[in-house]
Amino acid sequence: QVQLVESGGGLVQAGGSLKLSCAASGRTFSSSAMGWFRQAPGKEREFVAAIRWSGGSTYYQDFVKGRFTISRDNAKNTVYLQMNSLQPEDTAVYYCASCTYCTRFYRANEYTYWGQGTQVTVSS
Repeated sequence: QVQLVESGGGLVQAGGSLKLSCAASGRTFSSSAMGWFRQAPGKEREFVAAIRWSGGSTYYQDFVKGRFTISRDNAKNTVYLQMNSLQPEDTAVYYCASCTYCTRFYRANEYTYWGQGTQVTVSS
């Protein structure tokens, strides 16, 4: 089992920034990569970004447009999502997830463990 706990969400005005954190615990040795997904009300879950624990290779969804940066601290078993220039369209519940063997990082069904999510609300 891998437990994931997100934090750092909140309310921010358009143009502002937030940094999300996801702390992993349990059998973290089984995790090869971490991903961030988001789901807005009435919309389907979508991929945001992913990062490998080893090497730190990153992958981003197109809508990020250079605004978001995913990073990790292996010593702390924590992954981060720095979000800049936030827009109302970014409003969603953000989830972190762990995958063991996945290579298609944009596919949610390749992730085994999920956090509870953290709400991000961007006002105009």
